[in-house]
Amino acid sequence: MSTNKTAAIRKAVFPVAGLGTRFLPATKAQPKEMMPVVDKPLIQYAVEEAYAAGVRHMIFVTGRNKRAIEDHFDTAYELETELEAAGKDQLLSLVRSLQPDDMHLSYVRQPRSLGLGHAVLCAEHLVGGEPFAVLLADDLMVGPPGGAPVLTQMVQAFERCRASVLAVQEVPQDQVRRYGIVAGDRVDARLIKVRDIVEKPSVEAAPSRMAVAGRYILTPGVFEQIRNQPRGVGGEIQLTDGIARLMQSEAVYALQYEGKRYDCGSKDGFLQATVELALAHPEVGAGFRSYIRSLEL
Repeated sequence: MSTNKTAAIRKAVFPVAGLGTRFLPATKAQPKEMMPVVDKPLIQYAVEEAYAAGVRHMIFVTGRNKRAIEDHFDTAYELETELEAAGKDQLLSLVRSLQPDDMHLSYVRQPRSLGLGHAVLCAEHLVGGEPFAVLLADDLMVGPPGGAPVLTQMVQAFERCRASVLAVQEVPQDQVRRYGIVAGDRVDARLIKVRDIVEKPSVEAAPSRMAVAGRYILTPGVFEQIRNQPRGVGGEIQLTDGIARLMQSEAVYALQYEGKRYDCGSKDGFLQATVELALAHPEVGAGFRSYIRSLEL
C-alpha cells in the first residue's frame, strides 16, 4: 500500500454488516465485501484508498457471517510459512502488505440491520471526538489517471474547510430516487456548500441531480444527531438524516470528486468494474484486452 503523510483524518469506518441480497446465492456464505474484482476483494480496495489518504485506524462495523473480512486482514501463519519455504518471496510480500505495521484494525458488531446511520453510530466509541471518514466498499472509487484517489481529494478539501465533506457526482434525473441528493452554493469548480440534503427523494422532490457517493468525511457532532433522530426512509436510521440535522449547527460541504465510481452493489456495476480494472491491470491487462477484441460482440 502506498503511503501518504496526510494525517488530518486518522480513522475510517467501514459499514460491512449488510446481507448482500442482490448477489445471492454468491453471498449466502461469503460477505459481499469479499467478492473479488480481478485479484482483490472490494473491501481491500476501500482500505487501500483510506490508507493512501493518511488513515491508519480502520474500523469495521460487521455482522454475522463476516468473519472472512477479519481473516483477510489477519496474519495467515500457515500460508506465510508455506510461501517462505517455497521461496515465493513476491507472493509472501503481497500477503504481508495487506496490513502494514502502522495500520490498526478494530471490529464492532452491528446487532441489527437498522440502517447506515445506525452502523456509523456503532463505531462512536472507537472514533471518539475527532473527524473521521466513512467508506462504503460497495462503491469502488478510482481516482483520475495519474491523480489523487478520491478520499485523498476529500481530505484535501477537509483541510481547507475544516467541516464535513461528502463525495458527490451528478446522476441522471431518473436515478435521483436511489441516492441522497444535495443542493447548495458553489465555492469553486468542485466544492459546494450544502444547504439541502434529502435521502432518496422522488424525481419531483429532488433538489438537484447531485448524488452522494459512498465516501464521507464527518465531524464527531454527527453522532449526537444520529442518536436522537427518528427513523427515516425504509424505517431505517439514515446517515443522510443525521447529516441534515448536523447542518443546523455546522457547515457541510460536498466535493464533486475527480475519478470514477463503480456501483459494485449492483451486478452491472460489479461487471463493469471487473472488466475495466482487468483491462488496466499490469499483469493481465494486455492479454485480456486481446481476448475482448477477439469476441464477436
